[in-house]
Amino acid sequence: DFGRSSELAFVVEPSDDIAVQEQPLILYCQVEGIQPITITWRKNGVMIVDSENAFMLANGSLYVSRFQRVRGDGSSDEGEYDCMAQNLYGLVVSRKAKIQAATMSDFHIHPQNAVVEEGGVARFQCQIHGLPEPVILWQKNRMPVNTDNERYTLLPKGVLQITGLRAEDSGIFHCVATNIANVKFSREARLTVSGSRSSVYKDPMILVGPENLTLTVHQTAVLECIATGNPRPIVSWSRLDGRPIGVEGIQVLGTGNLMISDLTVQHSGIYVCAANKPGTRVRRTAQGRLVVQAPAEFVQHPQSISRPVGTTAIFTCVAQGEPPPQITWLRNGQILETSDHIKLKNNNSTLSIYGINQADEAIYQCIAENSAGSTQASARLTVLWAEGLPGPPQSVKAETVSATTIQVSWKEPLQNTKEIIGYVLHIRKAADPVEMEYQEAVSKSTFQQLVTDLEPSTSYSFYIKAYTSRGASKASEVTVVSTLGEVPAIPSLFIKVINSTTVQATWEPSIKLGQHEGFKLYYRKVHLSHYTGPVLLPSNVTAYNITHLDASVVYEVKLLAYNQHGDGNSTVRFVSLRETVERTVLNPPCDCMKDEQNNKTSTTGIIIGIHIGVTCIIFCVLFLMFGYRGRLLMCKNVQEQLSTPQIPRSQRSATGLVLNGAARRDRDDRDLNGKQLDMNELERLFPTSPSQEQQDKGMTVSHSPPATHDDTQISTLPLDEFSIIEEQPDPLPKPPRGGSPPAPALNQRPANEG
Repeated sequence: DFGRSSELAFVVEPSDDIAVQEQPLILYCQVEGIQPITITWRKNGVMIVDSENAFMLANGSLYVSRFQRVRGDGSSDEGEYDCMAQNLYGLVVSRKAKIQAATMSDFHIHPQNAVVEEGGVARFQCQIHGLPEPVILWQKNRMPVNTDNERYTLLPKGVLQITGLRAEDSGIFHCVATNIANVKFSREARLTVSGSRSSVYKDPMILVGPENLTLTVHQTAVLECIATGNPRPIVSWSRLDGRPIGVEGIQVLGTGNLMISDLTVQHSGIYVCAANKPGTRVRRTAQGRLVVQAPAEFVQHPQSISRPVGTTAIFTCVAQGEPPPQITWLRNGQILETSDHIKLKNNNSTLSIYGINQADEAIYQCIAENSAGSTQASARLTVLWAEGLPGPPQSVKAETVSATTIQVSWKEPLQNTKEIIGYVLHIRKAADPVEMEYQEAVSKSTFQQLVTDLEPSTSYSFYIKAYTSRGASKASEVTVVSTLGEVPAIPSLFIKVINSTTVQATWEPSIKLGQHEGFKLYYRKVHLSHYTGPVLLPSNVTAYNITHLDASVVYEVKLLAYNQHGDGNSTVRFVSLRETVERTVLNPPCDCMKDEQNNKTSTTGIIIGIHIGVTCIIFCVLFLMFGYRGRLLMCKNVQEQLSTPQIPRSQRSATGLVLNGAARRDRDDRDLNGKQLDMNELERLFPTSPSQEQQDKGMTVSHSPPATHDDTQISTLPLDEFSIIEEQPDPLPKPPRGGSPPAPALNQRPANEG
């Protein structure tokens, strides 16, 4: 790789200029690099031949003796000039320099007469076009205006503002425009200051607001804003997007004009001028757009590189500007055309050259250009080629093995084969760009390679390179071959029984089926050898009904996909309709039309039933709550009734008689008054153990002595029995010897039952 000083590059390039009619013009061009270097000039892309009027100096600059905007033959010296430098390693082209003739037009806006009251504002304007931009000065009564007077403001675009008018400001005004081409005077205008300062209130009003401007960075922008009113309004500036205007390079001219020096792209935006009445919110506004352009400049230059034959060379060129620049590539001064092995990416910022060879060795230039200007940068590609490298592999052949496999074979190069350490097979889909290529390495003793995992029905390109420790050989010839077509994959199959004689076969479409033309459907009884079918179905069909089947046998259903390459493997399913027949016998088919009509009624009935059920549940819960509370009160009453004072043992017989006789009648009377007890409820609330029941039963047949009988009756009979025993009005039997009344019968019912 050569050092930077040896690279062919421009030290000085021609620049834009404005030439004066009949005056000489020099365009500079200075180049460095390895000699010999040849420099030539072009105008508008056409080579300039030395002549009496234009010829090249010894230092490479172009000299135009008498610049003329229009010559006698109709030609012009105006145009775009560039210089080209060439040496042994390539050619570079400079940036384009735009040359224009200095001119000045007539005034197309002249100052106008004005009559303004004292204390008011006067404004004069004159406008003229020219190259370069004319400088405009003002004269009053044919004398230069005193610019030291703060009330006089001269704006670059030919505007004169006079504020706080006085009587001595009256006079005759005109402007003078000057550039290298000419000097011109405008018409005169008279200013008359009338009366005295008025004290009548006047709303703020903007006489002239800012204009839309398009400028280039580092220039100066003047945004005009002049307002009147009584009291005198206060002029302020802001940006419409709310960003601060800043203070650096900002200056206010006169009473409200905004001047921005050394413009940058960040100054672009919409500026708002506001005239405010002092002490109030009364205001008037005007706005103008400022666009700041920036010439193209490089953020990253392309770098010269050296690469071995067969490798990839990449140049990167990143530029910025406003508006964003367009990037163009040149190869030895000519527009670079892309191809299979030359690609431009990332909006032309990246140049990639694949599989380089000696023909790619050149100087590559990146040209960035926008409406504000252009720039260029260059880099050289050196292709490394070692002596004694192998020649390209010979007799490259590719044979299709299957839908996904290709066999590639080749022979040794014709010369310099001793240093070969291996081969590299380059593989790419024929329709893909070069950057999608991939490689497979092969040992030096192998002259064939089986390439697998390819796509069916697809064309592939192959070429071989032989490698040594010093570099790679040239590429072999490219061979292109296609893989075989592939039959479709196995489709999924599902069987659904519709009725006793019909089944439905359904399957799912899948991208794995590949390019298939359709499906074939077969079916048969399992005990038979021959299928019914095939039923040919198009590729967009995913279901088929098989009818008129025998419900007593099992059927086999087979489905496969097919295309122009043949039939794919099939999917087989077995189905029996016997269970469907049995279900039909047990559950006869419904009248679907009738059911459908009844569904609406059933739905209404279900809703009504739900409401009724909820209502019943609520009533049941309330009933149980209040019923449980009543039972507790009754049980408490029973306990109070049965809680009698203790009496001596000698009086217990009489007491038992009272409890089972007169006392019972009193209780019956109370029950009839609303405190009746339910026998079942009391038995649930006060359960009796089996032993107690046995004792109770024994009491009815016991013939023990009176004293023992009395103890057993009192100690074993539960208290709740007294509240539920009912005795019929039978005649009382004679008391036993002890004088005790007989025990009550247990199978009697309460008198108040029912």
